[in-house]
Amino acid sequence: MILYNVTVMVEADVASDWVEWMRMHHIPEVMNSGYFVSHRLCRLLQPEPEENTVTYAVQYFCTSQDKLTEYIVKVAPALRDQHNHRYGHKAQAFRTVLEIISDDPALIREPLG
Repeated sequence: MILYNVTVMVEADVASDWVEWMRMHHIPEVMNSGYFVSHRLCRLLQPEPEENTVTYAVQYFCTSQDKLTEYIVKVAPALRDQHNHRYGHKAQAFRTVLEIISDDPALIREPLG
């Protein structure tokens, strides 16, 4: 299993709007692309984010690196453009890709929301 992690530092004045938009629009669009089997939205607690910002991690779970690569090439650019158009410099993202080597079955469940 591959974990595609998008960490986003969001300015505090748009943070609640950003979370709502992610939950109602962006994440559903990513999931409807068919490349991911589940997702998780997290808020960073430690280390404390920079002043006047809130940091989030959006985690998408994919069955293979090939599927993730296809998503990144075919789907991600348009979705990134939408995000950048809506939030610009107020939400700065960086992405990491991890291979899940071991998982606790007790933690596997349907995503919240």
